[in-house]
Amino acid sequence: MAMILKAWNWYQNSLSVHPVKTQVTTSGVLWAVGDITAQYITHTTAAKKQLSLTVREADTKFVIDWRRVAVTSMFGIGFVGPVGHFWYEGLDKFINHNLKLIPKTAQSVATKVAMDGLIFGPIHLFVFFTYMGLSAGKTIPEVKEDLKRNYIPALVLEGGVWPIVQIFNFRYVPVKYQLLYVNLFCLLDSAFLSWLEQQKDAPWKQRFQPFQSSNGKGAQ
Repeated sequence: MAMILKAWNWYQNSLSVHPVKTQVTTSGVLWAVGDITAQYITHTTAAKKQLSLTVREADTKFVIDWRRVAVTSMFGIGFVGPVGHFWYEGLDKFINHNLKLIPKTAQSVATKVAMDGLIFGPIHLFVFFTYMGLSAGKTIPEVKEDLKRNYIPALVLEGGVWPIVQIFNFRYVPVKYQLLYVNLFCLLDSAFLSWLEQQKDAPWKQRFQPFQSSNGKGAQ
């Protein structure tokens, strides 16, 4: 408990003195941990299938892809940390001062959740899949194919979770701690997105083809 309190006091002091740097560092660490978790989940799932086919135990040893961890961590450092910091600060000011809504009321919280889901969420996913594709050395056409394959499934699945997370965030968490709160859930989110990105043409993604087809027609 003493270690936790010490770490919390350190975080508060750092946030007061260097808010952006602290948010950036926290985001980078949590996204790195999330990617390692995703790699482990993917490896464990594959290992179970291999063992059922009597593959040698040596072939199922878990080895961390540190390059991928670094790439994912840089997404947290370069995008989630700085953009998230200014997004939550700016969103709060816009709701309170421009729209003049009373903080923490149902109307204020609902408006923040809606704007976060309609603006930041889609942009966040678009940047993530584009960045991960380009970082892997893929061409623009290949990145576009990845977006077609992953963007809609991620948007739909996350759209059912993040509003619930953000209701609590915008209702009870002070603005300066909102990105930390989100980053804790991003520990799971980064694991989910990294896992999703590694799923390629998984059969379950075919369920989202109607959405993707209509999306493609609209783009044409």
